Amino acid sequence: MAMTTSISRRQFLQGVAATAAVAPFLSLPLRGETLTKVRHASIGTSGQAFSDLNSFAKHPAFDLVAVADVDLCVVARLQEKFPQIRIYQDWRELLKKEKTIDSVNVSVPDHIHAVVAMEAMKRGKHVYCQKPLACTLHEVRTMTETARKRKVLTQMGIQISSTTPQRLGEAIARSGIVGKIKEVHAVCAKAWGDDAPIPEGADPVPPTLNWEWYLGANEARPFKKGLYHPGNWRRRVGFGTGTLGDMGCHIFSPPYRALALTSPLSVTSEGPAPTAQNWATKARFHYVFPGTEYTADKTVDFWWYDGGEQPPASILQAAGVEKVPDGSVLIGTEGVLLLPHMREPQVLPADRATAAADKLAQLRAAIQDRDHYGEFIDAVLARGKVMPSTNFDYAGPLTESVILGNIAARFPNETLAFDAKTLTFPQKKEANAYVTRTYHKGWQV
Repeated sequence: MAMTTSISRRQFLQGVAATAAVAPFLSLPLRGETLTKVRHASIGTSGQAFSDLNSFAKHPAFDLVAVADVDLCVVARLQEKFPQIRIYQDWRELLKKEKTIDSVNVSVPDHIHAVVAMEAMKRGKHVYCQKPLACTLHEVRTMTETARKRKVLTQMGIQISSTTPQRLGEAIARSGIVGKIKEVHAVCAKAWGDDAPIPEGADPVPPTLNWEWYLGANEARPFKKGLYHPGNWRRRVGFGTGTLGDMGCHIFSPPYRALALTSPLSVTSEGPAPTAQNWATKARFHYVFPGTEYTADKTVDFWWYDGGEQPPASILQAAGVEKVPDGSVLIGTEGVLLLPHMREPQVLPADRATAAADKLAQLRAAIQDRDHYGEFIDAVLARGKVMPSTNFDYAGPLTESVILGNIAARFPNETLAFDAKTLTFPQKKEANAYVTRTYHKGWQV
């Protein structure tokens, strides 16, 4: 929700500043006087990038000075709204020439996130990066460590994590209203995969598109109309990260943050494997996380289902639904918490919610409106006095947990033990090949 008054913005800054006193990662040094304008550049101009920029523009200190897009045909719409912008087709040229910008948003296909964000951070630019942070564990870890080393402010684009329903759900999960959490079941109906192989042959490259720059780190391949650009890249191995990568960071986040989860101990895929070209159209993953103060046991099971897959009948019955909507179900020792994606949380059974009505009202009253985009701009304005809520110290481990599933998908029905410190699979050496990827020359991370 957008903050509509200066009072709510001050409240936000005070609240995060207070958090900084007790959170060890909120320790960026001050870098001079507070800014009055944030000079910003966008890598990407259409689709999610267009939405991101419209959201940023609600902040009075936001100043969009330059944009880059490998396909110039989509820039006109943005230029109508921001007529003063300078336009580039090569984002590398933008970063070299626009030396005075303060921040960058990376709102392009997944496969190019890491290389763009890394170059921006190396130049001292604050970075807002769309989810997932990157395609591989190596890229995500490198981005997280670089942000910390360069002392830049960061935010991942899971804007839904700032909404009141999600934050209320997190508070309920921690409150003990449904007891300690025994297991989590997360569901997404999307099917960002493809069961058909890529057709042979090539189509003419549109004159406005630089196909080589679009491919980026990926090896050369023919352009095929509609199969990659502009929208179906999420289905392709090496470009997107399937349904899990696309929606996992959104839907994992409420239980992940609520339960203070860290890195999984293991992950098992019970769905079909991807092909060399495409992600599968459905998936089922079983993660095992270390337990926390909010969980019932020393470990907690976390399940993911997409493409029409659903939890077992016992979970549906406990949640009182024929099928779980997009979102998650937390099974507690004293009740059930249903966390629909972008909608109000629900405590079950009904008598449990009735008994906890006063406490639920208190939790709701304590949550103030938060603007996910605005808090990033506020953090940049404050020169490091505050930290955005999905900075890379949070978003990095979350993203690593999510995309671990895409590695497990290549080894169906095998449990992969994971060593987060070394980013390795000690008992499955073959899986280590997928921790990173082969880069086209000049595009290495």
